[in-house]
Amino acid sequence: MAGIIILVGLAVGFLAAIPLGPVNVYVISQTLKRGSLHGFVSGLTTSILDGFYCLIALIGISQITDPMMKYLIPMKVLASFVLIFLSARLYRQGKTFARPATPQDVPPLSAKPILGVILLYISNPTIYIFWLGVAGATTAHTWTHMSNSGWRPIVFSLACTLGSVLWYFILIRFVFKHHLQFQPTTFKKIFIGLALMLLGFAIYTLITIFI
Repeated sequence: MAGIIILVGLAVGFLAAIPLGPVNVYVISQTLKRGSLHGFVSGLTTSILDGFYCLIALIGISQITDPMMKYLIPMKVLASFVLIFLSARLYRQGKTFARPATPQDVPPLSAKPILGVILLYISNPTIYIFWLGVAGATTAHTWTHMSNSGWRPIVFSLACTLGSVLWYFILIRFVFKHHLQFQPTTFKKIFIGLALMLLGFAIYTLITIFI
């Protein structure tokens, strides 16, 4: 039974991390701007938050859903402003980007990747909704229900975290391995493209307020 929970959790965590959303865009930008270590720290932070949200959703769906729905519109507005801010910042950095000449020129590890991911998670209501959906689907089966055994949601959430970590390891390794093949002008185009994608996510989030 534990093996099934772990395998399903790994699959859910891995697949949940794949879609190209604001968080993935941010992780990629951190990898390109600051190196693989910053990218991995931002990806690891994302994976830990995914596992935490999954566990909270499994423990009490109704306790999360009701308060969250009351503040859904303000959260979407906040998420849009956060995405617009990150988009503008990434656009400016893309205009002035210069690839480090040596490994010593790479910025030292800082808390910026962690803070950036946390800000995206706090302000993005779709992440809450997604993990509530996962919790609803998994609790329909007896092997994840809290009333059966308290360890099952914890194991499932940890497996989701590891699945997400696996995806970000693959993503960051791929981006960092191939980015040296790009010319500086290509980097600038990539950053501007990522900035426009974040702006698109912000606009979409605002539109969902009215639709």
